[in-house]
Amino acid sequence: MEKVNIFDAIEQNKRNSLLLIFLVVFIFLALVWIISEVFDYGMCGYFLGFVLLIFYLLTAYYAGDKVILALNRAKEIRHEDNPYIYNVVEGLALAAGIPVPKVYLIDDPFPNAFATGRDPQHAAIAVTSGLLKTMNREELAGVLAHEISHIANYDIRFMMLTVALVGAIGLLSEIFVRAFVWGGGGERKKGGGLVLIGLLFMIIAPIAAFFVRMAISRQREYLADANAAKLTRYPEGLASALEKIKQYPYKMQNANQTTASLYIADPFKEAAGLFASHPPIDDRINRLRKM
Repeated sequence: MEKVNIFDAIEQNKRNSLLLIFLVVFIFLALVWIISEVFDYGMCGYFLGFVLLIFYLLTAYYAGDKVILALNRAKEIRHEDNPYIYNVVEGLALAAGIPVPKVYLIDDPFPNAFATGRDPQHAAIAVTSGLLKTMNREELAGVLAHEISHIANYDIRFMMLTVALVGAIGLLSEIFVRAFVWGGGGERKKGGGLVLIGLLFMIIAPIAAFFVRMAISRQREYLADANAAKLTRYPEGLASALEKIKQYPYKMQNANQTTASLYIADPFKEAAGLFASHPPIDDRINRLRKM
């Protein structure tokens, strides 16, 4: 079986992810331009679009982790509450060269985990009770190394900002449609052609942004898998953990669509495809076992 170079996989996924985030930014800027041109907002429209973008990014940057943890009903645990998991997290954080993140527990039998925060100095890892009950130490280390990799690579910030941009695109689209309906769409100074293009773009853009967000999430999962294998020097630990997660027959009890893409595995156990927030688990397992 042909081996995959871990470092090559990491670099390839970084390049793909950057291309995808540039596409999201392009869609946002195109929406701002269309709204400004169709409704003759001029520089005022550009300024408002810029303010909206900054607002979304700042909100995601400073408060996104708190919102995400609250949405998933995660409760912080201390070292004395669970020395076992903290010992694993501390060892991996030391190996990765980052501060020890806070650890949160989600009361759910589904074995799963995610990382969040704006940087390694303000990061947290949330694990489910099911993960702690299901995994042996090597498997738990593989999962936690995956999440530590998200933190060390600044994936946590990257994904929060991407979510904010996609949300801004959806809001701009709704503003355009409402303004078009309320303002009498047929009498625009810029002509019907541009208006029609604007309407089509407003319909397509949120859908395109959603798919881009899913693609970014999938790329980051591949990257974190490769980094976890590099960090633990034991790819089989994570591969075995993913097999156990795949075999779990139920969905997460309190899963949230907004944060589903942050987990190591899809909490809704949806089929792979364009709408999937995660790469196929079988593909991830195969890649790990080729390393």
